Amino acid sequence: MATVDDVRRQFRNPPPEGRPMMRWWWFGPSIEADELDRELEAMAAAGLGGAEVAFVYPMGPVTAPFGSPEPLELVGHAARKARELGLRFDVTLGSGWSFGGPHIGPELAARQLHWDRREIGSAAYDVPIVESWPGDEFVAAFVGDGSAGTPSSYVEVPVHDGVIQVPTGGQPREVLIATSRLTGQQVKRTAAGAEGHTLDHYSTAAALEHIRTVAEPLLKAATPELLGSVFCDSLEVYGGDWTPAIFDEFTKRRGYDLRPRLFELLVNTNGSRQLRIDFGRTLSELYEDNFLKVFQSWAAGYGVPFRIQSYGEPPATMSSYRHVDIFEGEGWGWTRIPETRWASSAAAVYGKSVVSAEVWTWVHSPSFRATPLDLQGEAHEHFLSGVNQLIGHGWPYSPSTGPGLGWIFYAAGALDDRNPWWPAATALFGSLHRLSWLLQQGTPVRPVKIYVPASDAYAAVRAGFPEPNNLYRVVRQLIPENIPRAIREAGLDFDLIDDDAMAVLDPAEVPLVIVPDGTTTPPATQDWLDAVIAAGGSVVTDADQLPAAPLTPVPDVGVVHRRLDDADLYFVANTGAEPRHLIFAEPMERWSQFSDDVTVTSAITLHPYESAVLVPSTAAAATPPSQDVLSTVVGPWTVAFDNDERPVQLPHRWEDDPALAAYSGSATYRTELDLPATTGRLLLDFGPGELVDPDSEPYLPHNSYRALITPPVGVAADIYLNDTHCGSLWAPPYQVDLTDAARAGVNELRVVVHNTAANALSTDQHLLDAAAEVTAQNGRRFDLQHIEHATDDLHSGLLAVPAIVRQA
Repeated sequence: MATVDDVRRQFRNPPPEGRPMMRWWWFGPSIEADELDRELEAMAAAGLGGAEVAFVYPMGPVTAPFGSPEPLELVGHAARKARELGLRFDVTLGSGWSFGGPHIGPELAARQLHWDRREIGSAAYDVPIVESWPGDEFVAAFVGDGSAGTPSSYVEVPVHDGVIQVPTGGQPREVLIATSRLTGQQVKRTAAGAEGHTLDHYSTAAALEHIRTVAEPLLKAATPELLGSVFCDSLEVYGGDWTPAIFDEFTKRRGYDLRPRLFELLVNTNGSRQLRIDFGRTLSELYEDNFLKVFQSWAAGYGVPFRIQSYGEPPATMSSYRHVDIFEGEGWGWTRIPETRWASSAAAVYGKSVVSAEVWTWVHSPSFRATPLDLQGEAHEHFLSGVNQLIGHGWPYSPSTGPGLGWIFYAAGALDDRNPWWPAATALFGSLHRLSWLLQQGTPVRPVKIYVPASDAYAAVRAGFPEPNNLYRVVRQLIPENIPRAIREAGLDFDLIDDDAMAVLDPAEVPLVIVPDGTTTPPATQDWLDAVIAAGGSVVTDADQLPAAPLTPVPDVGVVHRRLDDADLYFVANTGAEPRHLIFAEPMERWSQFSDDVTVTSAITLHPYESAVLVPSTAAAATPPSQDVLSTVVGPWTVAFDNDERPVQLPHRWEDDPALAAYSGSATYRTELDLPATTGRLLLDFGPGELVDPDSEPYLPHNSYRALITPPVGVAADIYLNDTHCGSLWAPPYQVDLTDAARAGVNELRVVVHNTAANALSTDQHLLDAAAEVTAQNGRRFDLQHIEHATDDLHSGLLAVPAIVRQA
């Protein structure tokens, strides 16, 4: 814990912890040491805190296969360079996702249970067991009286010498044959040499083989003392619901024999619901014991933390996180239950002060389309969901000498120094660093708990959910959307809690638990809920009766409340495109993440996508400053692209000029200002920008974040007065203080505007040719997403006539 004075002091210049990092995609492998050095130096110069290496598919000629000495040596080279630059260096324990590769044979590969159903008559049948697909393994056969789909009970059929012997019986009957079949899933987006089956995440032997063949060489190449963590990406082992040891494990863990009742995974009976719950729970435990614990223990042996995105398939529970060192999520949506909330809830329950997230995964697709405002807005959404360490998605390795824009990842932001707006990156990442570090201080205050209906999710395996083995996604559908939304819109926050969390949560310290209507609660969980009530808490089924929030709720404004040793601290963020006004019952200090300014106020305006840090104060609130417009800056203006300077009329949109439509870069606008002598502050105000129709880019997937404002400076600008840099602009309010650089009389104003690289992307045939060539050589490992929409709704240039505003 920390005092407010300590936090206030360090907030001005926080320690390195909390700096945003970047997932660093290494294509190929086609990597050179000099380019690695250049890119790490660019990361450090921009204020990033480090990189997480991820080997992915080729984008050019492969210099050496994955896992060979050459790329491993480059891992070590990059780790040493990162340490020299003061950067954290993490390594993904494989290529692509999920873990697997050529070292995973059929005996260690992910499996699923396959059912063959057939109606038969009364005669006996001898059915030879055949291997329809390589790796098929017979599990069991059953027969039941009745036509197909109607038997309520089945008996196991004997097998002798590879023949299923169905005895004579009544007519009609149904035979069920269960086969363990390889899912066939190949590791996604792999580098050359890493192709192969996804491993069985329920098997210790599979985990150990991956460690021996892939993880250990990577860790040793980087050297343990240079690693911040080793990493496992999200779990996407589709359909993996079986492992050869399941019968023995089920009996050991559940206390009864699964084999004679296996058919109840497929057929509804009086006892099938509980059996499916027990089966799902067994899979979750096998994932924890034979994957999570194995990797964590191995990494701990080298003194390296194990970090994972523990959600998806296999059915990881929220509490599965407790078996690893660093909890990570992904996904934005502060009024919903994104994967970030799965991770941040586990962190709160199990006492982890830092919870990271893969951020900007699908930000404003396609690559290079994202603006600094998009990055800021989505980062705020992650902070509001309990995250306090950002891992950007991401930074594509790309040879500096290549043609065109170079290499990009197939679906994500390309968040590197090829972006024309990169001059604003240092200020952007610096502000996010301050906020991340701040949100690691103290403890979260989340008075509401939402119970995770895990039993109902396990039981729903045959209920028609698109991904029945993805416990997180089924749970998200079982919890009504209005519950988390009502909590957040009331100015409050919540944690998810599951059955395992009850072992570490004191019911006397939980004031309110919401158990969605109709939820199944195991006996031990029900006892814990009863203890909450006995201690004076409430257990309800909806969010209709919530406690009052410390801050008056305001539409679109999310609140994070943290408690320090001697004070409360609030992070508030406007998640919408309209200004919002907050009025406080007591004075508040407002801390700026962009400067050292601290003001005491009784009300604030949060501009679109703006945030603030608030701390209750005993000082008197200052009178808000008044503002009045002195003049508009009508010019005359000039604009220069490189050395080509010419007169220009504002507003000036580059895309309206065919010669500039594909231009990505910077342009310098100049004019002179005649400023009066004044005792107030002089601000240059570009206006609020224009609202964007939410339906204006219908191709975007629902998880692709974008800010719904067209900035008046497209998309970022650096402002100079009399050759003094006054500030960078990329987000509302689009104002910069000129006072310290201003003089009475004539002043030279220079506005350097930077756009995105999307304009250049739209005409980059080199990228399309490179993608086609590597696909022809290596197979279809990726498709470039939404490249055809690169120029949709682009607005570059100086898009408004600024004004001079005097602030008293």
